Amino acid sequence: MTTRKDNDFLNGVPELLILRLLGRRPMYGYELVQSIRLDTAEVLAFGEGCVYPVLHRLEQAGHLSARRELVGGRSRVVYRLTPAGQARAEAAVTQWGRVADAVARVLRGGRDGSPAVA
Repeated sequence: MTTRKDNDFLNGVPELLILRLLGRRPMYGYELVQSIRLDTAEVLAFGEGCVYPVLHRLEQAGHLSARRELVGGRSRVVYRLTPAGQARAEAAVTQWGRVADAVARVLRGGRDGSPAVA
């Protein structure tokens, strides 16, 4: 599970995961919170206080649409990716892949495990 100290390290991760999950299907906020926790085998757990501000920011930017719907007999705000959101999700996944590869290279070190020399 993530802790408060992990927040700086995980900057941008909640947005990436939200975009990716909403690319699979529309969801409401608490459903996203639970999906992140379950899909990451409880390694990552972002509370509603983290997820909702990201949802609102993405909606204001035009990356998400939100509509109140009846889900399981309860009124929920369901979020969906817009075409701009789909493009944002694809760009975020590509960028994350580059960052993860770069970090992995540093963690592996050079051929003998030493850092590269400029």
